[in-house]
Amino acid sequence: MTAQCVMVLGTTSGAGKSWLTTALCRYYARQGLKVAPFKAQNMSNNARVVAGEHGQGEIGSAQYFQALAARAVPDVRMNPLLLKPERDTHSQVVLMGQVSAELSAVGWRGRSASVWPVIAQALDELIAENDVVVIEGAGSPAEVNLSDCDIVNMRVALHAKAACLLVTDIDRGGAFAHLYGTWALLPENERALLKGFVLNKFRGDATLLAPAPQMLEKLTGVPTVATLPMWWQHGLPEEDGVFDDRSVSAGVVTKTVAVIVYPHLSNLDEFQPLKNVPGLRLQWVRSPMQLAGLASSDWVILPGSKHTSSDLAWLRHQGLDAAIAQHAACGGAVLGICGGLQMLGEALIDPHGIDGNAPGLGLLPLVTVFDLDKTVRHTQTKFGLAMAGSTAWALAGDLMVPNAHKSAPSQSPSCAGHTVGAPTHPWAALAGVAVSGYEIHHGQTRQHPAMAAAGDIAHPVLPNDLGWLNAQGNVLGLYVHGLFEDASVLRALFGATVPTLDAVFDGLADYVQRHFNPGALDALLGPDSTLSPTRR
Repeated sequence: MTAQCVMVLGTTSGAGKSWLTTALCRYYARQGLKVAPFKAQNMSNNARVVAGEHGQGEIGSAQYFQALAARAVPDVRMNPLLLKPERDTHSQVVLMGQVSAELSAVGWRGRSASVWPVIAQALDELIAENDVVVIEGAGSPAEVNLSDCDIVNMRVALHAKAACLLVTDIDRGGAFAHLYGTWALLPENERALLKGFVLNKFRGDATLLAPAPQMLEKLTGVPTVATLPMWWQHGLPEEDGVFDDRSVSAGVVTKTVAVIVYPHLSNLDEFQPLKNVPGLRLQWVRSPMQLAGLASSDWVILPGSKHTSSDLAWLRHQGLDAAIAQHAACGGAVLGICGGLQMLGEALIDPHGIDGNAPGLGLLPLVTVFDLDKTVRHTQTKFGLAMAGSTAWALAGDLMVPNAHKSAPSQSPSCAGHTVGAPTHPWAALAGVAVSGYEIHHGQTRQHPAMAAAGDIAHPVLPNDLGWLNAQGNVLGLYVHGLFEDASVLRALFGATVPTLDAVFDGLADYVQRHFNPGALDALLGPDSTLSPTRR
């Protein structure tokens, strides 16, 4: 079996490569073909746990979703090189799913020669096992300053003999110049692989585009094969950056979920389902002022972080540490996930130079110690049986914890706008709920020994040191990512169901089928476009 390869290139970052690749994966899979996604190198702190040669490993979230869209089992070959930025000039390097300290210490240009054979082998294996491989590029293929060490764009396209689409974000302006300029900067043998231009995020009357597409085709010989209208609510998580401001679902807003956007936040894609919960507003927060109007019924979430100590320092510099503590003191719900959990504790201790030492926010009596070994695994667990209020807590099974010894804060002028009184434990609905997710973390978190000896403990709500709750029941910390992607959790917390990922993928495929020129997507497979489903 030798796959036909289709590659999605972009004139810029954010042009729409990831979502279009996902849509094509589902489109071709619906033809009865065996499909796999591929991206040689991804730079993102949004990662997922998948199968690998040496156990479970990491790939970029975009390739994980693309694999699901392709109806394939995600594995590390689909994104052999993942760069997880820790600073502006440094990234943790993950090769074939595993962290490589050696490659992390090597400069970008020096790294490409050693990783290309691994990338090429992963791609060749996918080509040998599938009917179609849909490949995503990165940035722009016309970054001529980087062409000598390219391992993700045209070097991959040439190796795979891929039929390439070049997509541009017309909403930014200058789309035709971007397309023509990219084409013009490519050498002739690479231009020959371009089979179609795609205008993405178009708003307006498509007839007004003439005669630009025709002129562009006359200059380049490449047709414009699709004009894709702006689509805000497609349902696929963004690959990088925070979501757009259109994060209010249908209906009257009854709850705001404020997610803190620190510089090194990670795995924000896990909050995508919240955008579809009726009556919920998802707010991205960078300043204390944005938290000032929250009620105690609203939530503050501290998401994952690729560099917890640095993001803690940023929180303090912004004054967000005091704003979060104030929300919690007034009975407001606070949730920390992974790095966010670590921040909620008393201290970060780093004996190996992994992340850095730092004092925590002090909202949970916990301490985190960073290990050299990284925990990367799927997790299936169950929340303990917790009674509403602060009277008693118990884990499912035989582990019992003491009655809460702290009472809820009394009403004060500083809590104006909050409803404070007998605690109702905003997370009580999770009691007994089974959840499936994943873990990616260096830190190991435990009870603070001195505080525990004095009777100040965090109440375990998940086994194996995966989750804790404060005495008042409003501050929750978890190591499990993917909480809001679990249908049982959404039903428990909101009484809501949201569109499944499978429905989202089908919607993407319908969209491209509707807006691409008739036959254009099948033509990308060339003479083998009639591949029989029996090859599956």
